[in-house]
Amino acid sequence: MAFNIGLSGIRAAASDLNITGNNIANAGTVGFKSSRAEFADVYAASVLGSGSYATGSGVALANSAQLFKQGNISFTQNSLDLAINGNGFFVTSNNGALSYTRAGYFGTDSDGYIVNNAGERLQGFGVNPVSGLINQGVRTDLRVDTRSADPNATTEIASTLNLNSKQTRPEVWTQQYDAAYAASIATAADPANPTPAEVAAAEAAGQAAGQATFDPTNSATYNSSTSVNIYDSLGNSHVMTKYFVKNDANSWDMYVLIDGRDPQTGVEASDPAFDPTTTTRYDLDFNTVGELTTPQPLALTGWVPLDDAGQPTGADSPVGNITINLTGSTQYSSGFAVTAVTQDGFTTGELAGLQIDKSGMLVARYTNGQTRIQGQVVLATFANQQGLTPLGSTAWAQSYESGEPVIGAPTSGTLGSIQSGALEESNVDISEQLINLIVAQRNYQANSKTIQTEDTVTQSIINLR
Repeated sequence: MAFNIGLSGIRAAASDLNITGNNIANAGTVGFKSSRAEFADVYAASVLGSGSYATGSGVALANSAQLFKQGNISFTQNSLDLAINGNGFFVTSNNGALSYTRAGYFGTDSDGYIVNNAGERLQGFGVNPVSGLINQGVRTDLRVDTRSADPNATTEIASTLNLNSKQTRPEVWTQQYDAAYAASIATAADPANPTPAEVAAAEAAGQAAGQATFDPTNSATYNSSTSVNIYDSLGNSHVMTKYFVKNDANSWDMYVLIDGRDPQTGVEASDPAFDPTTTTRYDLDFNTVGELTTPQPLALTGWVPLDDAGQPTGADSPVGNITINLTGSTQYSSGFAVTAVTQDGFTTGELAGLQIDKSGMLVARYTNGQTRIQGQVVLATFANQQGLTPLGSTAWAQSYESGEPVIGAPTSGTLGSIQSGALEESNVDISEQLINLIVAQRNYQANSKTIQTEDTVTQSIINLR
């Protein structure tokens, strides 16, 4: 009897050594979960049960349980290296066969699918191609779309600026105004006492003469200017420049040119045919406290995108108007300044990088400064993690004991969060495992002594005469 008891103890100690040795061997394995040996005593029993003074028959390995506690997070230089901080498993597919892992070694294959180092595809929620929103609940193979990002034509331009109230009309503007005004008054019935209508007509003639002096190539003909890049439907970049000319105490003319051309006629500013009196112009009026009173936004119509040679780029003209919004602009006694400018267009863009946020959103970054969601990583959890079946390569499979997987987005429910550019280290505690080695060794030696002692006793009986 003691031989069997000692032998069971040796077997149990050997199993403990194997499990501890496996833990130590995988101390550097990403996503590895340590195991522990769980033992149970053995008693001989008849059909009707054991007696009141039953003697133990040894020990047996009841279970090799894996411990799914969190491992340390270490950071890497690969944005597709992923770590789970909290509960859950990555879901991977090998031709439809699902497995679950905490090892976040991921990259892309030749087809753009996100795969682990075993070639299994990472699972996630895809994107609706029409709405651009995540298809919640529809699991698919995550794939990186490397196509260029489509351009977007500019339709809205907004800027906030201050025009200097201390500035005066440009000198050439004033000269031409005065000359035209005087010439108009001279034609009045009584130049010494012109009628209100004659004065109004003289002022209009003066304004027209002053506006005719505007020349984008001559900075002496305007007070201030500012530019912003805009884009046509093919992603071609164009420069819209706004020129400001003061024409009265609280009134300004704003001229708009695109690529140095009148947007409506396409005539270049340096062309003799350029007519400042018919080019795109807007009146900006301010009240006595410097607030803009001209209704906003302003509409720019009729622009046909042209290239540097003045030929059509092939891009569509903007559908509807391009709106120019100056809401919040002021006329204060301070220098000209642009405090904010935005426009909603952008050129085409190439894929520049990927990032995954804590909720698993796969976001592509493009060279045009835009971003686009390409999917969402999913995680799985189980009612009984201990019931998962180990597959090797730091992966597990669902079993009857584990229950059905609950699959969802990271940070939802009891699922943990995703850390991009990081890996979860093994949760093996080397110090603890080395102590376990000593304990298992002592147990092995002690059970060997049981067999040795039983052998001595048996030999004594054999030696009896």
